[in-house]
Amino acid sequence: MNMIPVRSSAICAIGYDSLTRRMQINFHDSGTYTFCRVPQRIFDGFLSASSKGTYYNRYIRDRYHC
Repeated sequence: MNMIPVRSSAICAIGYDSLTRRMQINFHDSGTYTFCRVPQRIFDGFLSASSKGTYYNRYIRDRYHC
């Protein structure tokens, strides 16, 4: 999976595989986590969000478990 570096105090990089709908998020302090069945629109919104942490908490956290 291709990881895209992002500007965030909590997140280093994010990646997405549209074929499997898996997303990975690499956090500065806690490592890399994988999320399953993530819609493309959620990844696109995350990538373009001005605050990655806020977007993560609002739309991704505690969802899309593998």
